[in-house]
Amino acid sequence: MPLIDVRGVNHYYEWIRHPQSKFDKPVMVFLHGWGGSGRYWRSTAEALAEDFDCLLYDMRGFGRSVLEENNPNLGYDMIDYAEDLAVLLDKLNLNRVCLNAHSMGASIATLFINRYSHRIARAILTCNGIFEYDARAFAAFHKFGGYVVKFRYNWFLKFPLADRMFMSRFLHRPIAKSDRMAFLADFLLADYEAAVGTIYTSVSKTAVEIMPKEFAQITVPTLMVSGEKDIIIPAKMGRQAAALNDGIKYVELPETSHFPMLEDPEAYLQVVKEFLQVESAVV
Repeated sequence: MPLIDVRGVNHYYEWIRHPQSKFDKPVMVFLHGWGGSGRYWRSTAEALAEDFDCLLYDMRGFGRSVLEENNPNLGYDMIDYAEDLAVLLDKLNLNRVCLNAHSMGASIATLFINRYSHRIARAILTCNGIFEYDARAFAAFHKFGGYVVKFRYNWFLKFPLADRMFMSRFLHRPIAKSDRMAFLADFLLADYEAAVGTIYTSVSKTAVEIMPKEFAQITVPTLMVSGEKDIIIPAKMGRQAAALNDGIKYVELPETSHFPMLEDPEAYLQVVKEFLQVESAVV
């Protein structure tokens, strides 16, 4: 299992490359969302591998990037994870890349873009946007999220229909059972401190205050993709974020929810490929 030290934590990463490739191609880095891992990006990366060398990695405390007892005491703010990405790129000698980021990962990507814009050729932000602050709703969400993370058991994987029940709020269209099971397994693997810490930092009064400014400051070509039926991050939040910046192209995919790249991969890839062909993809 390929691991690389990023700020004292072993991070899992893998390359998805086209087997017939005989020349250097631009690199696309994929960022996953809360509770997940790079695994659910694999089919998208494989579909883009003819034109890009695709890098998948699991963020600190998620998936196969396991936190050990002797790991350094790093924070769980989105900017902390953006700095992790900067170090990862340095370690892999990647000077300039494209980003394809989802949900919480798209917030991290946005912060990264505005601090390292010279390293980004273009970016795709999927299922992200601007939240409105509601103290009571946020407090209830944090409390519920804490309970969900605390009471996790491996036997969930053996419980009939557990994968369907777990993913029901995230989907409008069905996805492969293997993808549902992988996401449930990743959720069960997630480090408690990382999972809870990112709940508090990604959905917070501070995030509500800073993210509109961050979206407005983006200077690289950016595509924002929302799922029409998404109830986790409703499409209107993506529209509001894109409206803050003329450099953000907004697309809403019909009849999809929080995982449009899995629910309707053909439509998602068509939108992504059209965006990437607007300008030369060479970085």
